[in-house]
Amino acid sequence: MKQLIAIACLLPGMALAGYAEERAALYDREAAIANNADGLSAAEQFRALTDLHFEILQLEQPVFGTYIGSSKHQGRWGDNSRLGTRRQEAATRNSLRILQSLDRSALATSEQLNYDMYVAQLQQSVDAQRFQENLMPINQLSGIQQDAAQALALMPARTAHHYENILSRLEGLDTVIDNTIEWMQLGLDKGITPPKVTLRDIPQQVRNQLFDQPSDSPLLRAFAKMPESIPPKQQASLRQQAEATYIAEIKPAYERLLSFLENDYLPGARDSIALTALPDGRAWYAYNVKMRTTTDLTPQEIHEIGLSEVKRIRGEMEAVMREVKFDGDLAAFFEFLRTDPRFYHTDADALIAEYRAISKRADPEMVKLFGKLPRTPYGVVKVPAYAEKSQTTAYYQPGSLESGRPGNFFANTYALDTRPRWEMEALTLHEAVPGHHHQIALQQELDDLPWFRRYGWGYTAFVEGWGLYSESLGYDMGFYTDPYSRFGALTYEMWRAIRLVVDTGMHALGWSRQQAIDYFKDNAGKTENDIVVEVDRYIVWPGQALAYKIGQLKILELRENAKAQLGDAFDIRGFHDTVLGAGAMPLDLLAQRVQAWVSEVSAAGN
Repeated sequence: MKQLIAIACLLPGMALAGYAEERAALYDREAAIANNADGLSAAEQFRALTDLHFEILQLEQPVFGTYIGSSKHQGRWGDNSRLGTRRQEAATRNSLRILQSLDRSALATSEQLNYDMYVAQLQQSVDAQRFQENLMPINQLSGIQQDAAQALALMPARTAHHYENILSRLEGLDTVIDNTIEWMQLGLDKGITPPKVTLRDIPQQVRNQLFDQPSDSPLLRAFAKMPESIPPKQQASLRQQAEATYIAEIKPAYERLLSFLENDYLPGARDSIALTALPDGRAWYAYNVKMRTTTDLTPQEIHEIGLSEVKRIRGEMEAVMREVKFDGDLAAFFEFLRTDPRFYHTDADALIAEYRAISKRADPEMVKLFGKLPRTPYGVVKVPAYAEKSQTTAYYQPGSLESGRPGNFFANTYALDTRPRWEMEALTLHEAVPGHHHQIALQQELDDLPWFRRYGWGYTAFVEGWGLYSESLGYDMGFYTDPYSRFGALTYEMWRAIRLVVDTGMHALGWSRQQAIDYFKDNAGKTENDIVVEVDRYIVWPGQALAYKIGQLKILELRENAKAQLGDAFDIRGFHDTVLGAGAMPLDLLAQRVQAWVSEVSAAGN
């Protein structure tokens, strides 16, 4: 799931002919709606502005359009130049001012909720402009060295027009890369870079995009097998153009990036790890914490919650260890789980096959817990080889009914001796169903919601909190019957509790990277490779990892409160449909929504 925002935001790029004119026309329309010469009502103004902003978003960030299945502007990247970025930031500030000038009290109650959520999203974007995230466009988890191939892989490739769009994007990629280098140089000049230790694998990620034979590049994968509906001569022409573009433009651009990384960026990157070590870093981290958790919890309060949860889960782990009659302490049990061959696949395809088998077992159980299921299908696929070494254990990538693309649960098959089978059930439930696929696909299919709520992936505490909560539903779905798999579920919950401790520890309380790694190893059975990758993830995405446990705890709290109030009238399917029925939202609004459902059920029973 974490890939979504990274790719949508970090792959803007080249402006082609007509872009400036279309952009100017859209903002002229915004000004006209704001001036309201047509005498629109406040509700009509609000809807007109949000519809217009959807058009602007697809123009400015065409990769966002790729994700949602839009056909607009698919031959371009967005404009990631310094000038283009500053222009877009100014436009966002202006759009916020216009929205804030509307008469909110004139809107219907349901529309007031939409208004509040949309204005809050714009305000959040404006608040972020205080910080200098643009100066760090590359880290080991995202950036042009891997996101370009992923975005191109999502593009439809069924017609000649689709291939012309892909070719057009290939032709604009060198500009995106050069703009990225410019941002990185500016960050280097200002001392604002990711920590040096987290950058170690990025040169190899770039090398993974460099091939003597263009046809071997993941960027050109769509040209390997083209549909028969395209005449052979046209296929050959399109393929020849793509390969020529790769040789003349793309490969030299990636070589420039590689040279800059090795000769300038890595040697000059900072040695510190905390976000608070950067200019305005303490305020920056506080912003991240609030944005990711949608709460007013302080880093210290979150740290204390984490310590408490680690203690609780550790006790449950020790109970499972006693159940399997392991002779030793918990540290020895962790080592046993990390190293015993019985817990590991030796073939990548076998690992993927088991994930798929788990998914097939989960699918029919869904009707027991949910009244509404999504129409969008999903699959289980491998993390691409060019990214697997530094990528996390798994992630989810949404599908699109509009473009005929399924959602995908990406599983990492790198270093199979670090991918234990006892974690597979919990991971599948998190990434596929009833976790990310179920929640996100349902949200995309809520046609009565405005676009900014259907595609509202920014509420990390809701989205990832639901993913972690979904792991606990495995007990109701017939999973975790094996004690080791049950220990895996506890390990995954412990993993998210540890995040509260080490993320705040490193970024707010002065912890070292090694201290975070050691704390992780002392309290979880995850492999050392996973632990190092995870800690480095928390370093480059400060605050993001806090969302999981905070969101899960809130959903569990709401469930227990609803059960206590409703007694025998509590319906788990109704509760789940209520939580997911209006898309992702801040946790305080979710609490209000669940309480309204409780009141409705209570009234119906009286």
